[in-house]
Amino acid sequence: MKVLLIGGGGREHALGWKIAQSPLLTKLYLAPGNPGLKPLGETLSIAAGDVDALAAAAAHYGVDLVVVGPEAPLAAGIADRLAEAGIACFGPSRAAARLETSKAFMKEVCAAAGAPTARYGRFDDAAQAKAFLRRQAAPYVVKADGLAAGKGVVIAETLEDADAAVESMLGGTFGAAGATVVIEEFMRGEEASFFVLCDGETLSPMVGAQDHKRAFDGDNGPNTGGMGAYSPAPVLTKDIERQAMTRIVEPVIAEMNRRGAPYRGVLYAGLMIDEDGPRLVEFNARFGDPECQILMRRLRSDILPALYGAATGALKGHKFEWSSEAAALVVLAAKGYPGAYEKGSIIRGVDKAAALPGVVVFHAGTEEKDGALRAAGGRVLNVTATGPTIRDAVARAYQGVDAIDWPEGFCRRDIGWRALERNA
Repeated sequence: MKVLLIGGGGREHALGWKIAQSPLLTKLYLAPGNPGLKPLGETLSIAAGDVDALAAAAAHYGVDLVVVGPEAPLAAGIADRLAEAGIACFGPSRAAARLETSKAFMKEVCAAAGAPTARYGRFDDAAQAKAFLRRQAAPYVVKADGLAAGKGVVIAETLEDADAAVESMLGGTFGAAGATVVIEEFMRGEEASFFVLCDGETLSPMVGAQDHKRAFDGDNGPNTGGMGAYSPAPVLTKDIERQAMTRIVEPVIAEMNRRGAPYRGVLYAGLMIDEDGPRLVEFNARFGDPECQILMRRLRSDILPALYGAATGALKGHKFEWSSEAAALVVLAAKGYPGAYEKGSIIRGVDKAAALPGVVVFHAGTEEKDGALRAAGGRVLNVTATGPTIRDAVARAYQGVDAIDWPEGFCRRDIGWRALERNA
């Protein structure tokens, strides 16, 4: 089977790493790929958002399956374009991807499906949004409606900060993505990530994970795309997973079918869990980053039949096989992230880290230039490790981090703290 993998971050490196292990694979094409992916297949100099060129390349190379990593190509309609060409695509149509690309649409679908989520209001007028805020209790949750690279959510402790977030978003900070804002009640509890593959009808749940959104230790600092993760997540008990399926995922998939937008691909449900069970925080129309990386570390079965089955309506009867070991991931990011940061600094010691027992390093924002590995993004490396327990996996991941020589980078030093408090 020939596969084209779209994207060039840590999530895509992990997917490519797992796909490359499949005996079904005959050729892996990478667009645009990254230095870590380069040994696994043929790199194509095509940007992940260039839908026309991606579709043309898939046809030119006789690709059997296109696997979409990031959200931007889905929002641009890559799955629809490939469907017109008769090429299987792991990833939802533009209409189905609105579960991620429009928070207001997601709320509307949840209301129709009866899926529990936070109370909310949607606004494109700042005065109306501010009036709504004054009827809520602190803290205040303000979200840009569209895609904002994981940075379009503000949790404000004061009305002044919430007002500023509204003004900033509606004032153009996130461009068209912030033309509408969604204001939600603040949900208390413990957050977790739950993943389900879907072929339009059949659902095949995966294991869950927890990530760390804030930039600094103690869950302080600004929201990021994720600074670390671990799996399994102790808060995601079998009962919570069952509730997530029956109360959230299954009703939403049925509602999408009713609307004529069947969902194919992976549906990522961000959950808030308290004594009353799970409520939905958000949907993503693709694997989470960094959660995908640790899921791929724990997955024992061949990933390709699952991806192809979801893409072609042939997922019935599929079950994943998972390692009993835990997995953990620590993100090495450029100093300044998620704000301004410098690119081009030299990174050493990645091979040394990857040689440690249980450690695999995924590239997230790197480039090779002048014979050296250099930082080329905000989140730069994903140091993953497995072990008998979460504590063991976390300890091994930090051994990997400490083997890497990159003074211009930083990481959180408390990844997995919730699980470790439970002695996991």
